[in-house]
Amino acid sequence: MDAIQKSLLEQVAQLHDVPEGAYNIRANGAKAGRNSTANIEIVSKTDKDGIDIIIKPGTRNESVHIPVVISESGLTDLVYNDFFIGEDCDVTIVAGCGIHNCGDQTSQHDGLHRFFVGKNARVRYIERHYGEGEGSGERVMNPQTVIEMEEGSYMELETTQIKGIDSTVRTTNAKLGDGATLIIHEKLMTHGDQVAKADFTVELDGENAHANVISRSVARDRSRQIFLSRINGNGRCYGHSECDAIIMDEAVVSAIPEVTANSLEASLVHEAAIGKIAGEQLIKLMTLGLTEQEAEEQIINGFLK
Repeated sequence: MDAIQKSLLEQVAQLHDVPEGAYNIRANGAKAGRNSTANIEIVSKTDKDGIDIIIKPGTRNESVHIPVVISESGLTDLVYNDFFIGEDCDVTIVAGCGIHNCGDQTSQHDGLHRFFVGKNARVRYIERHYGEGEGSGERVMNPQTVIEMEEGSYMELETTQIKGIDSTVRTTNAKLGDGATLIIHEKLMTHGDQVAKADFTVELDGENAHANVISRSVARDRSRQIFLSRINGNGRCYGHSECDAIIMDEAVVSAIPEVTANSLEASLVHEAAIGKIAGEQLIKLMTLGLTEQEAEEQIINGFLK
């Protein structure tokens, strides 16, 4: 990997060198490095471009890194990754994509990730998106996530997009079994003329299933954001959807939370708030010696932390 690709790798996966444990690094549409362990096996698919990540039952305190970096203008990359997480596991999965585009053509990464989470397993999934480069070509990412959770399983998704992505559509569909819990934390910032859409659908099928979808976003300049969240309660369950957005300049934010109770035993809540930075917050920080711009940045950083 060259210096640009290594820098992207640090941004999206916080890796300064080859990680310990299992990993698969993809650069410009090709495998750049891979390692399996005794408990986590990574194999290439034979029918399409992508990998299978197979985590043995009972695997605990282990991690797997699967970052993607693109430094070639005009490249369109599409991958299919499946995660098979055995019963009673406790693992962390770090993904993410970084694009460096200095050309005049669009560079794009699309990925379909499917998670099959076994009984009583615990998974933390971290996904970061980052773009850079002085070229006029766009940087585009369209991740799709499909989740199937068995009895008593727990999964936490942390998705972050803070800089440099011109267009993105993030689609997440989840089905939860008895006693399963899904927690989603989304952090998003858009600038310029960027467009971002997040589309979440959660089916609470199991008895005492629990889902919490939380989005924090900042829209600046002329950017546009759409947040869609659907939670369907199909039995005794609890679901909560929350979207908080700061709007600035000429940006546009649309939040569309939707909850549907298909059972008398479903308990569902949705919240949405969009607004500008409060003037009293700016004044308070400016009295401490910050400029207005510095005060804004402090507030935004705290909001997205």
